[in-house]
Amino acid sequence: MISLENDIQKRQKELTKLLNEYSYYYYVLEKPIVSDYDYDVLYDELVAIEEKTGIILEDSPTQRVGGDILKGFEKVTHETKLYSLNKCNDIEGLQKFISDVNSHYKNSLFTVEYKFDGLRIIAKYENGLLVQAATRGNGIIGENVTTQVKTIKSVPLKINYKGSLTIAGEGIITIANLEKYNRTTQDKLKNARNAVAGAIRNLDPKETAKRNLDVVFYDIISIDNPELVSSQKLAYDFLKDNKFKTGDLFEICSNASEIENVINKIDKVKGKLDILIDGLVIKLNDVKTREELGFTAKFPKWAIAYKFEPQELTSTLESVEWNVGRTGKVTPIAHISPIELAGATVSRATLNNYEDILRKKLKLNALVFVRRSNEVIPEILGLAQENENSTCIEKPKVCPCCNSSLVEVGPNIFCENPNCSEKIINRLVHFVSRNCMNIEGLNDKIIETLFTECNVKKFVDLYKLTADNLKDLQGFKEKKINNILSGIQNSKNPELNAFIDALGIDGVGEKTSKDLAKKFKTLNGVINAKLEDLINIQDVGDVIANNIIRYFTDEINLKEIKELLEVGIKIKEIDNLNIDENNPIFNKKIVLTGTLPNYKRDEASAIIEKLGGSVVGSVSKKTDYVLAGEEAGSKLVKAQELNIKIINEEEFNNLINNYI
Repeated sequence: MISLENDIQKRQKELTKLLNEYSYYYYVLEKPIVSDYDYDVLYDELVAIEEKTGIILEDSPTQRVGGDILKGFEKVTHETKLYSLNKCNDIEGLQKFISDVNSHYKNSLFTVEYKFDGLRIIAKYENGLLVQAATRGNGIIGENVTTQVKTIKSVPLKINYKGSLTIAGEGIITIANLEKYNRTTQDKLKNARNAVAGAIRNLDPKETAKRNLDVVFYDIISIDNPELVSSQKLAYDFLKDNKFKTGDLFEICSNASEIENVINKIDKVKGKLDILIDGLVIKLNDVKTREELGFTAKFPKWAIAYKFEPQELTSTLESVEWNVGRTGKVTPIAHISPIELAGATVSRATLNNYEDILRKKLKLNALVFVRRSNEVIPEILGLAQENENSTCIEKPKVCPCCNSSLVEVGPNIFCENPNCSEKIINRLVHFVSRNCMNIEGLNDKIIETLFTECNVKKFVDLYKLTADNLKDLQGFKEKKINNILSGIQNSKNPELNAFIDALGIDGVGEKTSKDLAKKFKTLNGVINAKLEDLINIQDVGDVIANNIIRYFTDEINLKEIKELLEVGIKIKEIDNLNIDENNPIFNKKIVLTGTLPNYKRDEASAIIEKLGGSVVGSVSKKTDYVLAGEEAGSKLVKAQELNIKIINEEEFNNLINNYI
C-alpha cells in the first residue's frame, strides 16, 4: 500500500515537472517540443491524480486556471522604493545623460532594452517558489495580484534559484493575443495596455487567464547572492537561466552613437512589433557603479528612458457623433480639437459604447487623453481635466438615422428597425467590399445613390440592376455604367469564405469566415452547423457561435441567400477547389513581412490560401515559411532567431509555379 502511494506521488512530481517544462518551451521560448494532444493527455492524468489524492503541488500547472473570485486586493508594501525613470525624447537629451555618467565613470558600458507599455509587476520568490506578485502602485505600496499572475503561463511558479529573490517585469499582451481575444467577445478591447491592467486588476482570476497575458522580466530588485547579478548583462542571463521571459532586445553599447543606431533601427520597425513599446530603456551596465551614482528624489541617475514620438496627448472633446453600423449597433465617434499625434493630424477618435463613456468619465468641452497605438485608429483613454463649460454626454434614446427606439443588449445599443437607411447602406457597402464580393466600381457614395435613387435595399437588388436603371442618374456616363454592371456580373463566383464574410454576421469577419469555410466546406454545412461544432473552432466563442446560429435560423436571412443563388451566384465551395495536396504550400503556416515587388499583401495571401496554406500574423516555432520583402521588420529577425525558413518573392514563385 505504501509502495503504491509512493508510486502515485512520484508520478505526480514527474508530471508536474514535465508539464512545466513543456509550458516553458511553448510560452517562453515559443519552441513547442510536444503536440497539444500529448500535453492534454498528461495534463488530464495529473488532474486525475490530484483528485484522487487531494494533494496539489505548489507549482502544479493545474493551478493556473484561476480560483474563486476575490473580494478585494490586499495592499503590499514594497521592500524598496520603486523609482520611475527620467525621460528624454531626442538625441541631445540622450547625449547629456551619457556625458553625465561618463564625467564620473569614464568608458562606461550601457545596455539598451525595450520600454514596454504595460503594467509593472513585482514578483517575489522564496526557496524557488513564487510567493507573491504585486503591482507597482505608487512605488511604495502596491496591490497583491499573486492569484492573477499565477494564471499567466509564461511566469514560472518554480525556479532553480533557491534563495530569496525579488524581480520586476512588465505585464503585457501581444497584439496577436489581443486580436485573438477580441474575436471571442462582443465587448472588444481596443487598447493593449488597458487590456493588461483590466485583466491583472480583475478580481476574477479566470478572466485574467482568458486574455493570455505575458510578463517580461528585466530587473533584479533584490537577491541573496548579488554577485550573481553584478551587471545588467548578468541579470539578463540570470533571468533567462531561471526560465523567465525576457525582452527580445538586449544590446550593449559604449557611447551615444551606438545607442542612437539601436534607436533608429527600432524606430523603423516598432509599428510592426507584436508588442506595444513606447521607447527604449538605457541603463548603466555595472551595478556597483549604479550604487555609487545613486538616485535623485524621483529617478535613478544611472538609467533613462528614450521616448519615441508621443503616442498620447490631450485634446478637447468637442462632440460625440452616434453612427449606425451594418448590424444596427449604434456606436459613438468622438470629435476632438485637431492634434498632431504620432505623425498624423487627428480629429476623430474611437469610443466603444456608452458604458465606455461613463467608465472613462468623459464630458463635452473637457480635456481628454488621446492615444494612437501601433499606427492604428486613435482612442480616447479617459478624462484629463474638466472645466465650468464641461457637460455630460447623453445616451441616445432613438436611432440617430431613423428615429426608431433603441434596444440595449449588454453594454451596446441597437437599432432594430430593418428599414433604417444607414443600417442598410452599411450592409451593402460591406457586401460589395474587396474582402467580400469584391464588386469593382461600387464605393460608399455610389451605394448611397443606388439606395436613394434605385431602391437598392437588399443584396439581390444589386444583381437586378440594368443600364436603364442607371442611365438617368447624375454623373453616370456609359463607361461608368458598364464598369458597374461588369463588376456586379464578375462577382457571381465568390469563394465560400468571401460569401460568408459578405453576409455581415455580427462578429464574423475575414478570419472567422475562412475558419468556417475550412471547417464545414459548403454553404449548407455552415448554415446547418451545430453550436457545439462552432465552439470547437479556434477563436469562436459562445457569443460569435450564437450570432451565427441566430443568423442562419432567421427566415429573412435564409430567403435573401436563396434569392442570391437564384440570380446566379455560384459559390466556390471548398470541395470544388481541387487542391493538390502535394503542393509545397499545402497545410503550411506562412508569415508575410515587408513589401513584395510584384504582389500586394492580399494577393499573396489569396494564392497561399487557394493552395491550402494559412497566412498567420506572427512568427512562432510552428511557422513553416516567412515570405520576406523589402523593409522586413521584427518578424524577419524573429524568424532568423528561430531558424524558420525565410523565402523571397522569387523562391515563393518557384514553390507555386506548377500549381496555380
